Amino acid sequence: MPVVRETHVIYTIQPGDTLFSIAARFGSTVSGIQRANQLIPPITDSNLIYPGWTLVIPVPAERPFRTIYIVKPQDALYRIAQQFSTHIDLLTGVNRLQNQNLIFIGQPLWVPAFVYEIEVGDTLTSISRRFQIPVANLIAANDGRPGFSLDLIYVGFRLLLPLPSSQNIVTIRPLPGDIIQSGVRIEGFARVFEANVLMQIRDDNNVIISNERFTTALDGPPAYGYFSGTVPFDQPPTTRGGEIWVYSHSAVDGSIIDLVQLRIYFM
Repeated sequence: MPVVRETHVIYTIQPGDTLFSIAARFGSTVSGIQRANQLIPPITDSNLIYPGWTLVIPVPAERPFRTIYIVKPQDALYRIAQQFSTHIDLLTGVNRLQNQNLIFIGQPLWVPAFVYEIEVGDTLTSISRRFQIPVANLIAANDGRPGFSLDLIYVGFRLLLPLPSSQNIVTIRPLPGDIIQSGVRIEGFARVFEANVLMQIRDDNNVIISNERFTTALDGPPAYGYFSGTVPFDQPPTTRGGEIWVYSHSAVDGSIIDLVQLRIYFM
């Protein structure tokens, strides 16, 4: 599965921009931007771009790989949250913003998304099914991008996929669709009671492959703290696919809350 494990910048073209100036600004290359967005005939002239188009820009960066959104004029944080099917509280917390109503043009923000490169035979429906991400979420994340349409997607086009999240939890590793084995490391950010993050793994028969385990986020609420935990298998999977569950327990009745379900496959 061609998930692209690189850092990408999401940038909306402004008046006066050229591919050369955009590449220079973000340390990318013109050819890399053209490939990622399929800025080639018959979609468009390779050197013809328009203000208002949204580009996905591959940039050189060391791990961890991230997806960075550049705030454009008239942006609001709640609209960015809607675009990536997440919650404004999570964007505020993970980006350490002091005021969710105050963001600035050109400001870089981490957003919960990853990048997939289209293969021969892919459709939005097949991608949605593979990663268990609704088609509507795929459409919202890629709104305004040249080369993106409901009816036709081009081989080599880099599609933005939102990461599963709840109001208080987002997972960043593994990625949806990853193939995992016993001892998988699960990472993310969470704002949960006593900073305790719970994890388990189930297969498609709803068999619990890894019993509930916990790890502790580095920061407790109201902060969103980074968490990381290793989860072994307690029994072999009975199906090829399954889900990682990441959640917390209610302080009132102990029920599961803030559940994030991540589609994975077993080695």
